[in-house]
Amino acid sequence: MNLEAYHALISQPAVYLPVIGVTLLALLIAKKPATAVYVGLMPLINWSFSAVPLIPLPLIGPYQPLAIVTGLVLVVRDFAQREIGHRVLAAMLLGLAFSVMTTPIAIVLASGAAFLVSETVDWAVYTWTKRPLSERVMVSSLFGAPIDSAVFLYGANIARPGSLAMGTLVTSIISKLIGAAVVALVIARRERRAAALAPAE
Repeated sequence: MNLEAYHALISQPAVYLPVIGVTLLALLIAKKPATAVYVGLMPLINWSFSAVPLIPLPLIGPYQPLAIVTGLVLVVRDFAQREIGHRVLAAMLLGLAFSVMTTPIAIVLASGAAFLVSETVDWAVYTWTKRPLSERVMVSSLFGAPIDSAVFLYGANIARPGSLAMGTLVTSIISKLIGAAVVALVIARRERRAAALAPAE
């Protein structure tokens, strides 16, 4: 069986829905709800960029309405990382594998490249910046959100011309920054709580 035939096989709802459904159910049974949502969101969002109709807007051009939810992935990823630690990278790879079942390969590759860029920026900021974690989350997002959004939409535009439009790009960046702000606020609250409980020197 060649790759095209294999992809056609796994792209059938009768194949991928049970596989994804059983996996998410297993994560829920294992009491990893945030990880289940994270793994499930990735193929859903990637699919939306190939299936949801683009809206033509005056002065902006084609617009992908679900670009606004891309920032949700950052919030869910943070909670998944709290559940499973560094194994969240394995969850990301699982989400990308499921995306292959639901989405054109060009969009999946674009999604993987965007995650790679995001993780690299995070690593650089977390390695070289000694500020509190809540501040590093925002700094890494300020640098990473424009880059990984552009990388993803550039790749998505190959599979679906019109995806790389200014309105979609700006919405994606803003939603990711909002998502990062939510994560930063949650972490800052934990930092304040930990500081209050720490014994005075």
